[in-house]
Amino acid sequence: MTFNLANMSFEERAQIEAEKARLFEMWQNNLGKAKGEAARLIAEKPRRKGKWAEWVRAELDALSPPEYASMVRSEVNKMMAAASTNR
Repeated sequence: MTFNLANMSFEERAQIEAEKARLFEMWQNNLGKAKGEAARLIAEKPRRKGKWAEWVRAELDALSPPEYASMVRSEVNKMMAAASTNR
């Protein structure tokens, strides 16, 4: 399998571009929602204490579609990194 688009057929390139466009649109439409969901998950940290990471994993696993769950996971990671930098 080659990853050089120049070596792919027009149909293969079109399929790749259509998937990129779909994912970009999904990202645009759901970024605010993903940030809100990540903030909700982080807000539970003081209450859940040592069980928080396990709980967050379960919450993320329950989200659908997987691309959205990945967005929320990324936002949680960004917020946690920013919080540890600001200490």
